[in-house]
Amino acid sequence: MPSAEARACIGAETDSSLFISQGPGHIISEFDDSALENIAGRIALTHHIGTYLGAFDKSWNFDDIAVPEGTFAIRARRFEGMMHDVDSQDLVRKLGTVLSRTNEVRLKDPDMEIRIHLSDKAHVFVSEKNIDRDILETRKVGERPFFSPISLHPRYARAAINLTGVKRNGIVLDPFCGTGGIAIEAAFMGMRAAVSDFDEAMIDGCIENMDHYGLKLHDHDVTDIGGIAERFSEVDAVVTDPPYGRSTCTGGEDIQSIYTRAMVSIPKVLRPQGKACVVLPHEIRSEQMDLDDVFVQKVHGSLSRHYHVFRKPSPQ
Repeated sequence: MPSAEARACIGAETDSSLFISQGPGHIISEFDDSALENIAGRIALTHHIGTYLGAFDKSWNFDDIAVPEGTFAIRARRFEGMMHDVDSQDLVRKLGTVLSRTNEVRLKDPDMEIRIHLSDKAHVFVSEKNIDRDILETRKVGERPFFSPISLHPRYARAAINLTGVKRNGIVLDPFCGTGGIAIEAAFMGMRAAVSDFDEAMIDGCIENMDHYGLKLHDHDVTDIGGIAERFSEVDAVVTDPPYGRSTCTGGEDIQSIYTRAMVSIPKVLRPQGKACVVLPHEIRSEQMDLDDVFVQKVHGSLSRHYHVFRKPSPQ
């Protein structure tokens, strides 16, 4: 899911990118520097974005690496225990020996941070952006004035939005808005957030939470999932985390019936080629939308979240 989110973010922020390759814990893509700030400002599941210097195997021939002028420090990180037989600090010393021929080492406040990503190979890059994921912790459900214990973490709400590839100023609709976690992240990323819910208290609470962060909804209404097409149309993306779990409030309706009706209603409000990310505890299909991807997130022993990415096809 992190690599899919990264590719979707790049595609949403620039029309002239080139995907090169991907591997464990990384992707390599070419795009204009002018898009970097916007990509870094919306991405959720990535730790670092940087200028790629190359991939190296166990011959460790770093002689051809060239870096800009300035002081440097080197950091190495192993992805999920890969290359376990490689001494990462020895690798840092070898690369440092090469780079110190032209640049000065400064471990505290260097001009640039060189990172070694140990996975299938040793991938070396100059870190341009360290993604501040801690800021999302300040918007967790318990930090909002109106909250319910059932809510996506802001990191995954943001990732779900990004998986649709929606552009800035695009309309993002959450038809099961609950406390507004998805709407909050969409608005922070510069999209127009629209919400609906069958429970008026949830709409009021969502507005309260948006106000708490100084954000405004683009549109909202109290309506059942079956009625959203009468209220919304031609939205750029639908991103939603429908109710599930023992404490779910469904108004007495069978939960599977709600999911079935959602799969009928969601494509009615999407523009052609618009995407929907629907989070459910199991896989589901749609007769009106094409399924691009499904990503599974283990939550605990009895619950896994399935992030479905659907696309509404253009009319024939």
